Amino acid sequence: MSLFRTLLAAALASGLLAAPALADKPRDQDRAFRAIQEGRSMPLRSIERRVMPFMGGADYLGPEFNGSNYRLKFVRGGRVIWVDVDAQTGRILGRSGE
Repeated sequence: MSLFRTLLAAALASGLLAAPALADKPRDQDRAFRAIQEGRSMPLRSIERRVMPFMGGADYLGPEFNGSNYRLKFVRGGRVIWVDVDAQTGRILGRSGE
């Protein structure tokens, strides 16, 4: 009976430890990779190459990906500028913060 309780406790403990991993939300890069593989998005480097020429003098801080759009973050003169880009076409949808 003692062996049974030990095995049961071990099984429950391992199940509790594994549960948080299942609850984690997918990261931006995982969603972006999947979207590229499925043909719903251009690679980030292609998007960046399209946007950078329009952002003269601004420092690029990085992207966010929401599934259909990239949001690129820049800073110029202490102000944050967000550039929203359609992930599938690379078309700039809008800018904010200027």
